[in-house]
Amino acid sequence: MEHRFGRVLVTGGAGFVGSQLVRRLLPIADHITVIDDLSTGSRAALPKSDHLHVIEGSYVDGPLLEKVLPKVDTIFHLACRNIVMSTRDMDDDYHVNLYGGYLLLQKAQQCCSHLQRFIYTSTASIYGDAPILPTPESYYHTALPYSASKLSMEHYCQVYNEMYELPVSILRLSNVYGPGQVASNPYCGVVAKFFEAMDHGEPLPIYGDGNQTRDFTFIEDALYAILLAAVHPDAVGKVFNVGTGTETSVNQLAAMIGELSGRSDYPIVYEAKRPVDVVYRRCLDASYLQQTLGWKAAVDLRTGLRRTYDWLRGGGDSA
Repeated sequence: MEHRFGRVLVTGGAGFVGSQLVRRLLPIADHITVIDDLSTGSRAALPKSDHLHVIEGSYVDGPLLEKVLPKVDTIFHLACRNIVMSTRDMDDDYHVNLYGGYLLLQKAQQCCSHLQRFIYTSTASIYGDAPILPTPESYYHTALPYSASKLSMEHYCQVYNEMYELPVSILRLSNVYGPGQVASNPYCGVVAKFFEAMDHGEPLPIYGDGNQTRDFTFIEDALYAILLAAVHPDAVGKVFNVGTGTETSVNQLAAMIGELSGRSDYPIVYEAKRPVDVVYRRCLDASYLQQTLGWKAAVDLRTGLRRTYDWLRGGGDSA
């Protein structure tokens, strides 16, 4: 993709997806500002560069946004409280995910006179336990606070696009994994947790019976969708699923990771379901993204797991 970015803001840039996005942007952006409160992200995940400025703090800060945004022409809004944290503190989930997102839209409209694109990373969690598989963008079911705040923020993105022609684009990511995802973050995904358990010689922990399915998306495919939506003229004002369209059960995932380690009989421990474990099947229909922007998942799960495993064996310092 041949494109040069100017001055970029990445909220949540020290998280898994955010830090990998920053690494991808550094060679093709004039300057990157990251705002991250490091509640789940890590400063060590970010490279050092004269073109990168990291602000440790919450993006839910009007005066800070008024200072930063006039110097920005592309916004990647990834910061949020995650699904596990949302059930523990619904007020904080609302404050960060919804009020914070609304504040960012408001300040972007007021302060970014040359805004080229506002990319909002939403989530497949807004579908809940969808009866329609693969699930299209037209369906939703808000079963958790996280789903409610993320979907509500999508609506405000659409409002700002309709009322002020703010160039927003929304991506619903599904179970992103890959190099750069570390288990030191207690809220990381199941792939990182499985690899960590294997590294420590512990059984792979599965919540429930393991027959629940997910649509695992490799980080490079997710990043390509994000960057494509940031530059493609047909992405403005639209909502896109980002997934592979393939269902994989957690039991199948555990078996694949066992095979990677050379132990197809790697032990598993089944644990009680958690309050956030409300989705039994997940599979996204990403045909709209493919038809509109020409995106298609390029990395299948076995290949992605192998690349993640190789990265971890190499020390996992950068991706």
